[in-house]
Amino acid sequence: MLISCALPISINLSGVSRFSTHDAHTTFVTETPPHVVGGFRWGGGQYSRSNESVRSSKAKRFQYAVRSEVQKVKGDMGGPSDDGGLYMGFDFGTSGARVMVIDEKGDLCADGKRMYPVVPEAEWASMWKDTLFSLIQSLPAEVLSRVVAVSLDGTSSTTMIVDRKSGEPVTRPILYNESRPQALPFVEAIAPPNHTVSTGTSTLCKLVAWWIEGGSELEKDVLMLHQADWLLSLLHGKLGITDYNNALKVGYDPETEDYPGWLKAQPYASLLPQVKEPGALIGHVASDIASAFGLREDCEVYTGTTDSIAAFLAARVTEPGEAVTSLGSTLALKLLSTSRVDDARFGIYSHRLGDKWLVGGASNTGGAVLRQLFTNEQLKELSSQIDPSQPSPLDYYPLPRVGERFPEADPNKESRLSPRPASDVEFLHGILESTARIEGRGYKALDELGATPLKAVKTAGGGAQNVVWQKIRERVLGVPVSASEQTEAAYGAALLALYGRRGWVQTAQENLVSSTS
Repeated sequence: MLISCALPISINLSGVSRFSTHDAHTTFVTETPPHVVGGFRWGGGQYSRSNESVRSSKAKRFQYAVRSEVQKVKGDMGGPSDDGGLYMGFDFGTSGARVMVIDEKGDLCADGKRMYPVVPEAEWASMWKDTLFSLIQSLPAEVLSRVVAVSLDGTSSTTMIVDRKSGEPVTRPILYNESRPQALPFVEAIAPPNHTVSTGTSTLCKLVAWWIEGGSELEKDVLMLHQADWLLSLLHGKLGITDYNNALKVGYDPETEDYPGWLKAQPYASLLPQVKEPGALIGHVASDIASAFGLREDCEVYTGTTDSIAAFLAARVTEPGEAVTSLGSTLALKLLSTSRVDDARFGIYSHRLGDKWLVGGASNTGGAVLRQLFTNEQLKELSSQIDPSQPSPLDYYPLPRVGERFPEADPNKESRLSPRPASDVEFLHGILESTARIEGRGYKALDELGATPLKAVKTAGGGAQNVVWQKIRERVLGVPVSASEQTEAAYGAALLALYGRRGWVQTAQENLVSSTS
């Protein structure tokens, strides 16, 4: 099994100078237009699930503020002085990785990207490690020397078993879209009905499959980590720390802020990592890493999140009913809701975001299918010939391989791309339309299960660049659809580093920060 590259993602910026290092591009931004950036405040909050409320003194609450208010708080409260400080975020997606560096206003200062090379599965982890360090090395020295905080996102449910002392993987990573149906009966026997973990692609199913296939013999020697956890550990040097977004699919309950009793009673519970909030301080960059790359010795590393949540943060959505669809290699939906919805039958789960919930799921359809059938040039040319106001009569279910996660969890679901018309324009139209219908079924399922009704969608990922597809989706979904101002998850990861670093804003007076409530 090999990793293959999917649709490349690029950002067009004005007023920039570019230079290349090896196979990547790096951008050093000399001018960016000023804009207001959202910030959030950490603090105690009340969380609702259906008609129940749970109050947690440890809970963090996302709240958005205009830049002038945040600056006023900074001056009044005497928080950390980051004058000239920069914030670095990494996105390790399905087909490649990107780094973005922003200032405290949210303006982009530098970025770089790498597409993953095709390597044997045994080399996936080392390839990610090389990519991480290559991205850092590609940035200008004057940028790296000003970075004060770092965070990172990775693909949800990409699972790693590593040596407890060295951090070296003891087996190859199990990717986000790989299913372990043989573990499902064991998981369903211990988890509540229709729990998030009750699907073959969940992190818990992957852990249990490894355990029952001989992993139990290594119980005292190993830890389970997610992709983002492991990559961040390469920077800060500590093992066994994750965030509650990544931990959701191993069974962690973000509402009670603990692993449930039925999970803690299992023999493999000792492998589970400690869970912190996304954007929580872990520690400083390890001294050897700081020295090797010219980073500050006091540069801080913060817990990360998943790639789709980072993309959501980048879009700066604030109102319940607003959603972000990430159109990359796969199709991921995230809807901001006042109610929590979880149902493994449909691949639906909820991440906590302050006093609200990010409800959604991820389908295996998306750009990976398009990449198998068309080049980028063909996609651009054929899309320009499609009339997005006219529905396609073709009824497809495009999948890159057997198996679907959402809006139906079916490991045996097969791709349907026939009949194929003689016209490539009609064929592409059918694929784009059918993918939009899958997206629509996903949002409809969320609504029927009690999530806040959909009222607008922002688009992240490479698919956001296709204006024709956007118009098709707007017609199918029946709500306004637009491209996010920032479509890259790496930008959301950089914001997470910024938010984590400036967590002292929680002590500010309530009237200085505009709440999303």
